[in-house]
Amino acid sequence: MVGAIAFSGKAIIVKLAYRHGVDAVTLIMLRMLFALPFFVIMAWWSSRGKPALTRRDWLGVIGLGFSGYYLASFLDFAGLAYITAGLERLILYLSPTLVVGLGWLLYRRRITRVQALGMFISYVGVLAVFGQEVRLQGSSVVWGVFLVFLSAVSYAIYLVYSGEMVRRLGSLRLVGLATSVACICCILQFVLLRPLSTAFAVAPQVVWLSVLNAVLCTVVPVLLTMMAIERIGSAMVSQTGLIGPLSTVLMGVWLLDEPFTTGIALGTALVIAGIFVFTRAGVHARR
Repeated sequence: MVGAIAFSGKAIIVKLAYRHGVDAVTLIMLRMLFALPFFVIMAWWSSRGKPALTRRDWLGVIGLGFSGYYLASFLDFAGLAYITAGLERLILYLSPTLVVGLGWLLYRRRITRVQALGMFISYVGVLAVFGQEVRLQGSSVVWGVFLVFLSAVSYAIYLVYSGEMVRRLGSLRLVGLATSVACICCILQFVLLRPLSTAFAVAPQVVWLSVLNAVLCTVVPVLLTMMAIERIGSAMVSQTGLIGPLSTVLMGVWLLDEPFTTGIALGTALVIAGIFVFTRAGVHARR
Protein backbone atom coordinates (compact mmCIF):
# COMPACT_ATOMS: atom_id res chain seq x y z
CA MET A 1 0.00 0.00 0.00
CA VAL A 2 2.83 2.40 0.84
CA GLY A 3 4.49 1.58 -2.48
CA ALA A 4 1.26 2.19 -4.42
CA ILE A 5 0.64 5.53 -2.69
CA ALA A 6 4.27 6.65 -3.11
CA PHE A 7 4.28 5.80 -6.80
CA SER A 8 0.99 7.64 -7.27
CA GLY A 9 2.59 10.76 -5.79
CA LYS A 10 4.81 11.10 -8.88
CA ALA A 11 2.10 12.93 -10.81
CA ILE A 12 1.51 15.33 -7.91
CA ILE A 13 5.19 16.24 -7.74
CA VAL A 14 5.38 16.74 -11.51
CA LYS A 15 2.38 19.07 -11.45
CA LEU A 16 3.92 21.05 -8.57
CA ALA A 17 7.20 21.37 -10.49
CA TYR A 18 5.43 22.63 -13.61
CA ARG A 19 4.27 25.63 -11.58
CA HIS A 20 7.89 26.85 -11.57
CA GLY A 21 8.19 27.06 -15.37
CA VAL A 22 10.23 23.91 -16.03
CA ASP A 23 9.70 21.83 -19.18
CA ALA A 24 9.22 18.06 -19.47
CA VAL A 25 12.70 17.39 -20.95
CA THR A 26 14.47 19.09 -18.06
CA LEU A 27 12.16 17.70 -15.40
CA ILE A 28 12.48 14.06 -16.42
CA MET A 29 16.26 14.48 -16.77
CA LEU A 30 16.53 15.71 -13.19
CA ARG A 31 14.35 12.88 -11.89
CA MET A 32 16.39 10.21 -13.68
CA LEU A 33 19.72 11.84 -12.86
CA PHE A 34 19.00 11.59 -9.14
CA ALA A 35 17.54 8.08 -9.47
CA LEU A 36 20.41 6.65 -11.56
CA PRO A 37 22.84 5.89 -8.69
CA PHE A 38 20.16 3.90 -6.85
CA PHE A 39 19.31 1.81 -9.91
CA VAL A 40 22.97 1.17 -10.74
CA ILE A 41 23.48 -0.12 -7.19
CA MET A 42 20.31 -2.23 -7.53
CA ALA A 43 21.57 -3.73 -10.79
CA TRP A 44 25.00 -4.44 -9.31
CA TRP A 45 23.59 -5.96 -6.12
CA SER A 46 21.17 -8.27 -7.93
CA SER A 47 23.86 -9.33 -10.45
CA ARG A 48 26.33 -10.64 -7.86
CA GLY A 49 27.20 -14.26 -8.54
CA LYS A 50 25.01 -14.36 -11.65
CA PRO A 51 26.19 -15.18 -15.19
CA ALA A 52 27.19 -12.24 -17.36
CA LEU A 53 24.61 -10.93 -19.79
CA THR A 54 24.79 -12.14 -23.38
CA ARG A 55 24.49 -9.81 -26.39
CA ARG A 56 20.87 -10.91 -26.73
CA ASP A 57 20.24 -10.11 -23.06
CA TRP A 58 21.69 -6.61 -23.45
CA LEU A 59 19.57 -5.91 -26.52
CA GLY A 60 16.50 -7.03 -24.58
CA VAL A 61 17.38 -4.87 -21.58
CA ILE A 62 17.98 -1.82 -23.79
CA GLY A 63 14.70 -2.33 -25.66
CA LEU A 64 12.68 -2.85 -22.49
CA GLY A 65 14.36 0.07 -20.75
CA PHE A 66 13.61 2.33 -23.70
CA SER A 67 9.95 1.31 -23.98
CA GLY A 68 8.96 0.64 -20.39
CA TYR A 69 10.78 3.35 -18.50
CA TYR A 70 12.18 6.03 -20.84
CA LEU A 71 9.45 6.46 -23.45
CA ALA A 72 6.60 5.72 -21.04
CA SER A 73 7.97 8.20 -18.50
CA PHE A 74 8.61 10.97 -21.01
CA LEU A 75 5.15 10.69 -22.59
CA ASP A 76 3.63 10.67 -19.10
CA PHE A 77 5.51 13.80 -18.02
CA ALA A 78 4.58 15.57 -21.27
CA GLY A 79 0.90 14.65 -20.90
CA LEU A 80 0.75 15.89 -17.32
CA ALA A 81 1.25 19.43 -18.60
CA TYR A 82 -2.31 19.27 -20.01
CA ILE A 83 -4.41 17.08 -17.69
CA THR A 84 -4.96 16.61 -13.98
CA ALA A 85 -2.95 14.16 -11.92
CA GLY A 86 -6.11 12.20 -11.15
CA LEU A 87 -7.00 11.58 -14.81
CA GLU A 88 -3.38 10.68 -15.57
CA ARG A 89 -3.37 8.00 -12.90
CA LEU A 90 -6.68 6.56 -14.09
CA ILE A 91 -5.37 6.24 -17.65
CA LEU A 92 -2.14 4.58 -16.52
CA TYR A 93 -4.19 2.24 -14.38
CA LEU A 94 -5.59 0.78 -17.60
CA SER A 95 -2.21 -0.90 -18.31
CA PRO A 96 -3.41 -4.43 -17.36
CA THR A 97 -6.22 -4.17 -19.91
CA LEU A 98 -3.74 -3.04 -22.56
CA VAL A 99 -1.49 -6.00 -21.75
CA VAL A 100 -4.39 -8.39 -22.29
CA GLY A 101 -5.37 -6.55 -25.47
CA LEU A 102 -1.82 -6.83 -26.83
CA GLY A 103 -1.77 -10.51 -25.86
CA TRP A 104 -4.92 -11.05 -27.91
CA LEU A 105 -3.58 -9.01 -30.84
CA LEU A 106 -0.10 -10.56 -30.94
CA TYR A 107 -0.63 -14.08 -29.62
CA ARG A 108 -4.40 -14.61 -30.00
CA ARG A 109 -4.77 -15.17 -26.25
CA ARG A 110 -8.40 -15.44 -25.25
CA ILE A 111 -10.17 -12.62 -23.40
CA THR A 112 -12.87 -13.94 -21.07
CA ARG A 113 -16.30 -12.38 -20.84
CA VAL A 114 -15.65 -11.19 -17.29
CA GLN A 115 -12.38 -9.58 -18.36
CA ALA A 116 -14.18 -7.87 -21.25
CA LEU A 117 -16.82 -6.61 -18.81
CA GLY A 118 -14.12 -5.22 -16.49
CA MET A 119 -12.41 -3.52 -19.44
CA PHE A 120 -15.70 -1.97 -20.58
CA ILE A 121 -16.50 -0.61 -17.11
CA SER A 122 -13.02 0.87 -16.63
CA TYR A 123 -12.94 2.57 -20.04
CA VAL A 124 -16.42 4.02 -19.49
CA GLY A 125 -15.06 5.46 -16.22
CA VAL A 126 -12.07 7.06 -17.95
CA LEU A 127 -14.32 8.53 -20.63
CA ALA A 128 -16.57 10.00 -17.94
CA VAL A 129 -13.64 11.75 -16.22
CA PHE A 130 -12.25 12.80 -19.60
CA GLY A 131 -15.57 14.43 -20.50
CA GLN A 132 -15.61 16.33 -17.23
CA GLU A 133 -12.06 17.65 -17.77
CA VAL A 134 -12.77 18.76 -21.34
CA ARG A 135 -15.77 20.69 -20.06
CA LEU A 136 -13.77 22.31 -17.25
CA GLN A 137 -10.37 22.89 -18.91
CA GLY A 138 -10.89 22.91 -22.67
CA SER A 139 -9.72 20.97 -25.70
CA SER A 140 -6.02 20.85 -24.66
CA VAL A 141 -7.03 17.94 -22.43
CA VAL A 142 -7.40 15.79 -25.57
CA TRP A 143 -3.68 16.12 -26.36
CA GLY A 144 -2.71 15.36 -22.78
CA VAL A 145 -4.92 12.25 -22.67
CA PHE A 146 -3.43 11.06 -25.97
CA LEU A 147 0.14 11.42 -24.65
CA VAL A 148 -0.60 9.64 -21.37
CA PHE A 149 -2.48 6.86 -23.16
CA LEU A 150 0.56 6.34 -25.41
CA SER A 151 2.61 6.17 -22.20
CA ALA A 152 0.33 3.40 -20.92
CA VAL A 153 0.67 1.53 -24.24
CA SER A 154 4.46 1.84 -24.12
CA TYR A 155 4.55 0.42 -20.59
CA ALA A 156 2.15 -2.37 -21.59
CA ILE A 157 4.55 -3.34 -24.38
CA TYR A 158 7.28 -3.58 -21.75
CA LEU A 159 5.10 -5.84 -19.60
CA VAL A 160 4.21 -8.10 -22.54
CA TYR A 161 7.81 -8.66 -23.61
CA SER A 162 9.47 -8.68 -20.19
CA GLY A 163 8.21 -12.13 -19.13
CA GLU A 164 11.03 -14.12 -20.73
CA MET A 165 13.66 -11.64 -19.51
CA VAL A 166 12.34 -11.84 -15.95
CA ARG A 167 12.67 -15.63 -16.00
CA ARG A 168 16.26 -15.41 -17.26
CA LEU A 169 17.57 -12.45 -15.26
CA GLY A 170 15.25 -12.13 -12.27
CA SER A 171 12.87 -9.25 -11.65
CA LEU A 172 15.14 -7.07 -9.51
CA ARG A 173 18.10 -7.40 -11.87
CA LEU A 174 15.96 -6.60 -14.91
CA VAL A 175 14.37 -3.58 -13.25
CA GLY A 176 17.76 -2.26 -12.11
CA LEU A 177 19.31 -2.64 -15.55
CA ALA A 178 16.31 -1.44 -17.55
CA THR A 179 15.76 1.64 -15.40
CA SER A 180 19.48 2.46 -15.59
CA VAL A 181 19.16 2.38 -19.39
CA ALA A 182 16.12 4.66 -19.16
CA CYS A 183 17.99 7.11 -16.92
CA ILE A 184 20.83 7.32 -19.44
CA CYS A 185 18.31 7.87 -22.28
CA CYS A 186 16.68 10.75 -20.40
CA ILE A 187 20.05 12.38 -19.70
CA LEU A 188 21.15 11.98 -23.34
CA GLN A 189 17.85 13.45 -24.51
CA PHE A 190 18.52 16.56 -22.43
CA VAL A 191 22.11 16.82 -23.73
CA LEU A 192 20.86 16.67 -27.32
CA LEU A 193 17.94 19.08 -26.92
CA ARG A 194 19.04 21.59 -24.28
CA PRO A 195 22.26 23.52 -23.47
CA LEU A 196 24.14 21.89 -20.60
CA SER A 197 24.31 25.24 -18.84
CA THR A 198 20.53 25.09 -18.27
CA ALA A 199 20.59 21.73 -16.46
CA PHE A 200 20.26 23.33 -13.04
CA ALA A 201 19.08 26.76 -14.20
CA VAL A 202 15.73 26.08 -12.59
CA ALA A 203 14.02 27.15 -9.40
CA PRO A 204 15.45 25.47 -6.27
CA GLN A 205 12.01 24.00 -5.63
CA VAL A 206 12.26 22.05 -8.91
CA VAL A 207 15.55 20.46 -7.83
CA TRP A 208 14.19 19.38 -4.45
CA LEU A 209 10.96 18.15 -5.98
CA SER A 210 13.01 16.11 -8.46
CA VAL A 211 15.04 14.56 -5.63
CA LEU A 212 11.78 13.67 -3.86
CA ASN A 213 10.37 12.27 -7.10
CA ALA A 214 13.48 10.18 -7.75
CA VAL A 215 13.71 8.70 -4.26
CA LEU A 216 10.22 8.57 -2.79
CA CYS A 217 8.16 8.12 -5.98
CA THR A 218 10.56 6.10 -8.15
CA VAL A 219 13.15 4.04 -6.25
CA VAL A 220 11.20 3.32 -3.04
CA PRO A 221 8.02 2.07 -4.79
CA VAL A 222 10.06 -0.28 -6.99
CA LEU A 223 11.76 -1.83 -3.96
CA LEU A 224 8.58 -2.02 -1.88
CA THR A 225 6.65 -3.61 -4.75
CA MET A 226 9.36 -6.24 -5.29
CA MET A 227 9.43 -7.00 -1.56
CA ALA A 228 5.63 -7.25 -1.49
CA ILE A 229 5.53 -9.65 -4.46
CA GLU A 230 8.00 -11.93 -2.68
CA ARG A 231 5.77 -12.01 0.42
CA ILE A 232 2.17 -12.00 -0.84
CA GLY A 233 2.40 -12.67 -4.59
CA SER A 234 1.71 -10.54 -7.67
CA ALA A 235 -2.06 -11.11 -7.60
CA MET A 236 -2.46 -9.64 -4.12
CA VAL A 237 -0.07 -6.81 -4.94
CA SER A 238 -2.22 -6.01 -7.98
CA GLN A 239 -5.34 -5.88 -5.80
CA THR A 240 -3.62 -3.68 -3.21
CA GLY A 241 -2.62 -1.33 -6.04
CA LEU A 242 -6.27 -0.31 -6.32
CA ILE A 243 -5.49 2.34 -3.72
CA GLY A 244 -3.18 4.09 -6.20
CA PRO A 245 -5.67 6.00 -8.39
CA LEU A 246 -7.79 6.96 -5.39
CA SER A 247 -4.79 8.35 -3.52
CA THR A 248 -3.74 10.37 -6.59
CA VAL A 249 -7.20 11.90 -6.95
CA LEU A 250 -7.32 12.80 -3.24
CA MET A 251 -3.78 14.25 -3.24
CA GLY A 252 -4.64 16.22 -6.40
CA VAL A 253 -7.64 17.78 -4.70
CA TRP A 254 -5.71 18.46 -1.49
CA LEU A 255 -2.34 19.68 -2.85
CA LEU A 256 -3.19 20.96 -6.34
CA ASP A 257 -6.75 22.23 -5.89
CA GLU A 258 -7.87 20.01 -8.76
CA PRO A 259 -11.64 19.82 -9.35
CA PHE A 260 -13.58 16.91 -7.86
CA THR A 261 -17.10 16.86 -9.22
CA THR A 262 -19.76 14.18 -8.97
CA GLY A 263 -18.89 13.10 -12.53
CA ILE A 264 -15.20 12.72 -11.68
CA ALA A 265 -16.06 10.75 -8.54
CA LEU A 266 -18.36 8.44 -10.51
CA GLY A 267 -15.79 7.94 -13.27
CA THR A 268 -13.05 7.15 -10.75
CA ALA A 269 -15.29 4.62 -9.02
CA LEU A 270 -16.06 2.97 -12.36
CA VAL A 271 -12.37 2.68 -13.28
CA ILE A 272 -11.44 1.14 -9.92
CA ALA A 273 -14.43 -1.24 -10.04
CA GLY A 274 -13.69 -2.22 -13.63
CA ILE A 275 -10.03 -2.99 -12.96
CA PHE A 276 -11.02 -4.92 -9.83
CA VAL A 277 -13.39 -7.10 -11.88
CA PHE A 278 -10.77 -7.45 -14.62
CA THR A 279 -7.91 -8.51 -12.33
CA ARG A 280 -10.08 -10.89 -10.32
CA ALA A 281 -11.16 -12.55 -13.57
CA GLY A 282 -7.49 -12.96 -14.50
CA VAL A 283 -6.67 -14.55 -11.14
CA HIS A 284 -9.54 -17.05 -11.43
CA ALA A 285 -8.57 -17.84 -15.04
CA ARG A 286 -5.02 -18.73 -13.96
CA ARG A 287 -6.38 -20.97 -11.24
